Amino acid sequence: MVRSSFLYHYSQRRLAGPLSGFFFIPTTLALFTSLFILFYIYSTSNLFSHHNHHATSLFKPPFLFSTTPHFDPIFHNNASDSTKSNSFRLGYELRPQSQRGLPPPPQFSPKGKIENNNDVFHDRDIFLEDYKEMNRSLKIYVYPHREDDPFANVLLPPESEPDGNYASESYLKKALMKSHFITIEPTEAGLFFLPFSIARLLHDRRVGVRGIQDFIRDYIQNISHKYPYWNRTGGADHFYVACHSIGRPAMNKAPDVKFNAIQVVCSSSYFFTGCIAHKDTFLPQIWPRKGNPPNLDSSKRKRLAFFAGGVNSPIRVKLLETWKNDSEIFVHHGRLKTTYADELLGSKFCLHVKGIELNTVGIGDSLYYGCVPVIIANYYDLPFADVLNWKSFSVVVTTSDIPSLKKILNDIISSNKYLMLQKNVLKVRKHFQWHSPPHDFDVFYMVMYELWLRRSSIKIS
Repeated sequence: MVRSSFLYHYSQRRLAGPLSGFFFIPTTLALFTSLFILFYIYSTSNLFSHHNHHATSLFKPPFLFSTTPHFDPIFHNNASDSTKSNSFRLGYELRPQSQRGLPPPPQFSPKGKIENNNDVFHDRDIFLEDYKEMNRSLKIYVYPHREDDPFANVLLPPESEPDGNYASESYLKKALMKSHFITIEPTEAGLFFLPFSIARLLHDRRVGVRGIQDFIRDYIQNISHKYPYWNRTGGADHFYVACHSIGRPAMNKAPDVKFNAIQVVCSSSYFFTGCIAHKDTFLPQIWPRKGNPPNLDSSKRKRLAFFAGGVNSPIRVKLLETWKNDSEIFVHHGRLKTTYADELLGSKFCLHVKGIELNTVGIGDSLYYGCVPVIIANYYDLPFADVLNWKSFSVVVTTSDIPSLKKILNDIISSNKYLMLQKNVLKVRKHFQWHSPPHDFDVFYMVMYELWLRRSSIKIS
């Protein structure tokens, strides 16, 4: 009433005469309409910003997982204008039955049920349903190469059994080439594999570190002129494997590959320019082993936590300085007096700390020996985070938590959460093992599933 009275007297002073009433009514209506629009914009923007803030805060450190936002590929090469249209989208955006690569908030599953944080999967039912569909429908075309090609050694799978830290790259290629996912008909393919090996290019004297970028550039130019499939999407339905860290700068002379193609990478950090979170996916860096993994009861693990590795980063220096003389947390650098396996088998928790880079060899080791992994890193994507609930079988902390490690781990034990974590470690380690031929749900099939989530659906007008 006060506002209306004020407006009325104000209008009387400004608009004396018979026309004042005529201007008063529309002016008042316009004012109230403007106020209503402003209030609506303010309230809805708060609603959405609150929702986004809530969703984002769930996945801030220490739990950072891959998400799958809308992706528009960058087009270069010689594709036609009709091919360059916005009709291309990532497949999981078009297929609502898949998990779409986005882990649900901790308390709810995608189906709206209250999620059990003790389960190793975000949603077991959806994963199993999608896994069957992936096995049935995923088709991959591999660009062919002659066996007498001058670079057949880097394009074809190795004949010998892979070993070493980068064995995963060769294992994946060997398993893929013999799998039912391969098709010789490119029109059937949902994905296209670029079969060059970064690790083998690195050790080829004709290429080496300095020649890898030129090799990749020339390779992409070759297939984009010889075949039409790269140009349809700018390479967004193509993938390659880069387990060695040299793979990050390897694409600097091939921006289409770097920004469009899916990189199957062994080390994924938000601070590495060669890895694009949400587009790229993870290949766990697993040391090849024969036979079944050992089982050791959690009650026989006497040591609280164990770490061994080179002191090659400030974070590792801080860990060593903080806990080097502790009786419960054993941190070691240099040569161990006991075997590495015995230390893993005798410890409740195994610490994994970023060195020159944070790879997953140590995580795979701890899972194999039934030791609960403690991942000390900031802004790091974990393997198969689209599917696996890492909170159910690991402890993820930031580097600032190093001084509080003992309290954090003892609190987990006193709350009886450790028994659940260790039990789930034994459940998930099958997903971090290589087999020849591959077994259902092992690391090969899990990587195939991650690629299936990112498969491309091409619509050309």
